[in-house]
Amino acid sequence: MRVNTVRQALKEGKVQLGLNFGTLRSAEIPKLLAAAGFDWAFIDGEHGNFDLETVNDICRVSNLAGFCPIVRVAELQYSLVSRALDCGAQGIIFPRMEDPKLLETALSWTKFPPVGMRGYGLMAPQTDYETHSFADIIAHVNANVLTVLQIESRLAVEMRDEILSVPGIDAVMVGPADLSISMGVPGDFQNPIMVDAMEKIRDTCVKYGVAPGTQARTVALANFWKERGMKFLGCGSEIGFMFEKARETAQALK
Repeated sequence: MRVNTVRQALKEGKVQLGLNFGTLRSAEIPKLLAAAGFDWAFIDGEHGNFDLETVNDICRVSNLAGFCPIVRVAELQYSLVSRALDCGAQGIIFPRMEDPKLLETALSWTKFPPVGMRGYGLMAPQTDYETHSFADIIAHVNANVLTVLQIESRLAVEMRDEILSVPGIDAVMVGPADLSISMGVPGDFQNPIMVDAMEKIRDTCVKYGVAPGTQARTVALANFWKERGMKFLGCGSEIGFMFEKARETAQALK
């Protein structure tokens, strides 16, 4: 059975590079991203346009390519979490997190009993067609699911200790767009108010043994936060990369 190398690397303090993936409905893209040097992508079930069959195809090819597919669910519902994992997602991102009790419940959906309350519905592809006992599969899967939460509001920043002290969180991905709006500086990602808030989140992550991270829109901004200790680091999107390179080529030829 496959090991979640992104989760493992984050536990070792290594930077893991990813991106937003939610527009181009092609299962070839994970292979391309892996070959380009990315470690993971979050399949965007919150703002993206993919249905469950597309998510399944992307997860299947990602796993075959040695690339880590993580699904950002639209909201905290058991069926969204469990079905994404049954499709082969190696991790779940919980958006708009502000409630520690709800987070505790949502985390339990990612693990089989006795650790959590996920229902057992794994099919042969999720175990690579290997033959194992239920007990071995449960122990392995529970140890390899990556759990990520998003901090995206002023309230969540203020409650960061209560949120990040909940057991079972592997990483945080700050949502800078919504956070900047909530902090009263929409789109001003390097405003001192934003930098201060994100550094507070980072420091609290370190305090509780959680990998700090964020999603960035530019390489410069991603490097800014990489230099400041962000480990679960996202930059750009598949549609953005395609558009930027297409525009660069067209402008160079005109």
